Amino acid sequence: MGGGAALALALALVALALPAAAQANFADLYGGEVTCAVQSGNDNVRLCSGKATTWDHKTKIDVNVILPPTPADGADGPYPVIGDFHGWRGSKLDLSSPQTQSWAEQGYVVFSMSDRGWGESCGSADPGKSQPECEEGFNHLMDDRYEVRDAQYLISVLADEGLAEPQRIGVTGMSYGGGISMALAALRNRTMLPAGSLVPWTSPAGKAMEIAAAVPQWPWSDLAYSLMPNGRTLDYVADAPYRGPSGDAPIGVEKLSYVSGLYGTGLAESNYAIGKEPDLTAWYALINAGEPYNSNPLAAQIVETIEAYHSSYYIDHSEPPAPLLIQSGWNDDLFPPDEALRLYNRTRTQYPGDPISLFFMDDGHARSQNKPADLAVFTAREDAWFDHYLKGAGAAPQSSVEALTTTCGTPSEGPYTADDWKDISPGEIRFDSEAAQTVVPGSGDPGIGTTFDPIAGGEACATASGADQTGVATYRLGAVPSPGFTLLGSPTIVADLAPANSESELAARLLDVSPSSGEERLVARGVLRPGAGGHMVFQLHPQAYRFAAGDIPKLELLPSDSPYLRPANTEGPIAVSNLELRLPVLEGPGALGGLVQAPAPKVVPPGYELAGDYRPAEGSGEGGGGTPSSGGTKVSHRHGGKRHRHRKPGRGTIGLSHGRIGALARVLIVPVHCTGKAACSGELLVRGNHRDRPGTPGSPYPRRLLARGGYSVPAGRAARLRVPLTEGGRATFAARRHHRGRRGRVMRAHFEFDQTGRRAVLRLSRPVHLRVGRRHRSAPR
Repeated sequence: MGGGAALALALALVALALPAAAQANFADLYGGEVTCAVQSGNDNVRLCSGKATTWDHKTKIDVNVILPPTPADGADGPYPVIGDFHGWRGSKLDLSSPQTQSWAEQGYVVFSMSDRGWGESCGSADPGKSQPECEEGFNHLMDDRYEVRDAQYLISVLADEGLAEPQRIGVTGMSYGGGISMALAALRNRTMLPAGSLVPWTSPAGKAMEIAAAVPQWPWSDLAYSLMPNGRTLDYVADAPYRGPSGDAPIGVEKLSYVSGLYGTGLAESNYAIGKEPDLTAWYALINAGEPYNSNPLAAQIVETIEAYHSSYYIDHSEPPAPLLIQSGWNDDLFPPDEALRLYNRTRTQYPGDPISLFFMDDGHARSQNKPADLAVFTAREDAWFDHYLKGAGAAPQSSVEALTTTCGTPSEGPYTADDWKDISPGEIRFDSEAAQTVVPGSGDPGIGTTFDPIAGGEACATASGADQTGVATYRLGAVPSPGFTLLGSPTIVADLAPANSESELAARLLDVSPSSGEERLVARGVLRPGAGGHMVFQLHPQAYRFAAGDIPKLELLPSDSPYLRPANTEGPIAVSNLELRLPVLEGPGALGGLVQAPAPKVVPPGYELAGDYRPAEGSGEGGGGTPSSGGTKVSHRHGGKRHRHRKPGRGTIGLSHGRIGALARVLIVPVHCTGKAACSGELLVRGNHRDRPGTPGSPYPRRLLARGGYSVPAGRAARLRVPLTEGGRATFAARRHHRGRRGRVMRAHFEFDQTGRRAVLRLSRPVHLRVGRRHRSAPR
């Protein structure tokens, strides 16, 4: 063979050895179903558009695939992929979308599709809607087995065609697109089959596929909770399922204005199935009929279906999700930050090292302001997230929480950054009210409700009359001292609730009342379905908002936040007493002349456990970060001078130790012991006798609340709890000290240990000593 022939053969062999993608000429995709064209008016990126057959081999999905400009060296692919998904009422994204062209120019393939039942994927205006290809093309409500699997399959075909890198795939999208992004991240490298089982995600040619990064925006993680909240999620617990740890929490309250609007627009523009799952028309009719839900088997079945196939939170999490950067809006009344925090806390607890970050700002669905300057800050974070995890460019983003505040007429403040959600708010302002108030059915000014409604009302800065409303439980805090404070986190309410009807609802609004105009602005809202009531804790949606000096924070508890929420069919009065409001703030303990305190230990309802970030650090000996001056419960462990961390709260048994129980000026000293093989944690409430305060007839907690605080005691240990006195407790003890002589300084009390995981009420037959000096007897060693 001559030298020229040998060289030609060698070059041919080298060419055969090169990956097929390097020689690709992407004139079409999906086996010729989708054609591509250079977009000369968009810097020569290439747009491939058309309908591709999805995994069921009959349904046609309308797609756009945007490619980088044709490389000069001919090495065309494979590329990292970003899947960008549309919202409710939307369809596939094109070059008019803000970032699609930019990503393509940066070397990404951008994939987008019209979800089943929308746009040209069998939506209401699709000319092929009546064709056989649309028999299963109806709106499945973002089902893991259908819409989510469509995205997986269609991206995997691009990998087989040499265009996409199979394990360098990022996903993002807003609202409905945020929901699919969350689901894809939770599935990561798995696919859900129609029967609900999970199998490895592979391409038709057998390539292993995986999501490498996800940036959901305005997403939901629990669709049932986001549309019908029941108040059972908390931003500091490890696991927050909709029906609670035992599965018997009540079905919640419909977000009436939003659910009605979403159903109506979908009915007009999408493609709803009739007699098939999900039968959205039948579901909507049942929800809109109202209570009772809990005795209706179909209502329970709907919740179970939504959890199983339409909510990323309930996807099997035996392996961690893809690296997640989740963005939510403070004033988003549809998918508020709770939806991000629920998945964040569980992931941080189960997989402490897994990359997951949060970015919160005044952005999202109505009432959000969506400021361009704020969006620019977030976009930079999003680009850095994708560049690292899809291209390996730049340093690994650190898991963090960032927040820009809600402001009116001025640029947002921040971003404020912390390593985790717990540390974003180092301080806490607390307000206590023992006085009983009654929330009266039908009370509340409907005009104010309309002002604050996300559909009929104004945006985040809308104001209404600040006058107190008859029949509404109202709590006004004092005027804010200079220079003001920044609420940053979830306002928390702890109270004794006595509803006359288990189907009632309790809506809450935190308001900012202007001292000059008397007008009020909605800062945060929430709702609770209290069921049988009792000593309960619930939260308003998180917020970042500055209360200026002189402003008056006000809390309202209403029978309904109408028209935003659907009023209960059968309302009854709700008695509220011993209320404590906790406001997490940006300022540290000691600020504002001591008004800001260290966060009190968290109230953990039975069956829940603290999220990993909230569990005491090794050697701290604390049960949630409280100190005596902050209203927390300090635990001094008495074995070898060592402090211990409890790892699994709520499994031991707490009890009172022998020894004197005494009252100082602001705290009770209570000797306790924890028996069993695991730690004891929860909340301790101390109440007086009937003769100290008869209470309200029929109230489940008629005795005066004297002291309240959290506790955490290691297994097999004894400790002295320093339990903060309430305002009423301090007054009771002060009166006894000064007016009843030596005998009056001893009284009896009732001790209620509300343990994480179980409940035990202990009634004491021993005295509480009201004056204790340095010789106070401690718990036995």
